[in-house]
Amino acid sequence: MTMIKNSVDIITLGCSKNLVDSERLMHRFAEAGYKVRHDPEKVSSEFVVVNTCGFIGDAKEESVNTILEMAELKKEGRCKALIVTGCMAQRYKQEILDEIPEVDGILGTSTYDEISNVLKKVLGGSRESCFHDLNALPNVEVPRVVTTGGYYAFLKIAEGCDKRCTYCIIPDLRGSYRSVPMERLIEEAKQLASQGVKELILVAQETTLYGIDLYKKKSLPKLLHELCKIPGIQWIRIQYCYPEEITQELIETIREEEKVCNYLDIPIQHASDRILKRMGRRTNQKQLREMIASLRSQIPDIALRTTLISGFPGETEEDQEEVMRFVDEMEFERLGVFAYSQEEDTPAAEFPDQVPQELKEERRDEIMELQQEISYEKSQSMIGKVLEVMIEGKVADENAYVGRTYMDAPGVDGLIFINTDLDLMSGDFVRAKVTGALEYDLIGEICDEPAQ
Repeated sequence: MTMIKNSVDIITLGCSKNLVDSERLMHRFAEAGYKVRHDPEKVSSEFVVVNTCGFIGDAKEESVNTILEMAELKKEGRCKALIVTGCMAQRYKQEILDEIPEVDGILGTSTYDEISNVLKKVLGGSRESCFHDLNALPNVEVPRVVTTGGYYAFLKIAEGCDKRCTYCIIPDLRGSYRSVPMERLIEEAKQLASQGVKELILVAQETTLYGIDLYKKKSLPKLLHELCKIPGIQWIRIQYCYPEEITQELIETIREEEKVCNYLDIPIQHASDRILKRMGRRTNQKQLREMIASLRSQIPDIALRTTLISGFPGETEEDQEEVMRFVDEMEFERLGVFAYSQEEDTPAAEFPDQVPQELKEERRDEIMELQQEISYEKSQSMIGKVLEVMIEGKVADENAYVGRTYMDAPGVDGLIFINTDLDLMSGDFVRAKVTGALEYDLIGEICDEPAQ
């Protein structure tokens, strides 16, 4: 493949928060006159930036493999400069510089604003590293190049985390909790809306604590009210809400603001009080049950997503059975499970009674098999209902489109397939009656009835 001159390929690994950083990087390069590309399957630019993830073992492995693959391109003369940034760069700066000589520049998680300056110095013949104070808020004034199709975008409302769960390395990679000033978020959301974005997805390591540092109180409800005033925005979705920080004011805001989806992502991680305590979590099962009951009683059609960790150190069969009972009784609409990853420099990595990898994965699969049954029953219960759907694209060679309902975040939840002869565009909103259901996806048809 011919190398494209004066161009930059940006490869994004990991979470949606990393994607927002990459979109800012892309704007910086575009502003400096480079053609910017964001297709990891077709890397052919003169310069390559890998925005890494270092959260768990699988993510680190993917990041290392991607850097090595790009290093091969450089050795073959198919790119001139290779720059690495993101969480793994923050964590393993020296190791990357020592072991991968093809890496020309490396930046930490708070320094993406320096990317074009680093590239200039690299092109001048130096090998650069750039790391700022981890607890300083990165430059959030930088506009973004939206890469998600133009009709939805992630809005990162805070950086870092103060929770210090025993399994998690994020505070060491992203620093302490720092909220983005509300006026900046409103301005950014208006810019996104002017570009055609119709759905905002609020993300942070924890969204529920938004504003606690700047305004000395939890200010997510106020932010939601302000975002709802922006013309063009039709859906606002909230992810990563720690259950102990969900307030009555937040519940009322979700219920009363029509633009805020009746959807909440609540990572609970476990259901055994003993394991929750070892994890450094700040809830117990009784409190989790009370919060879920409160949400469902006040917002009856709310879709709850959660994540669990299987095989945490010291987890017994009794703990696993307790998780299974909890999942069976709570009937989450959406649920994912990660096998515990033993991360160096975390307290849990030194805990005794580490669970064998095979057993972690068995327990993960057992929970997911149960969730598949729950999800199928939930999907079946939707047949006959009319839902508002955001169209995401057309099914190739068929008179059918794929879309999402308020219950589905992009990339992690289900889809709805709609059979119609109408010409629709990505980002269109339509009403559809559900006519069929699979384990995680729905089937529907366009209708004129009001959404239920």
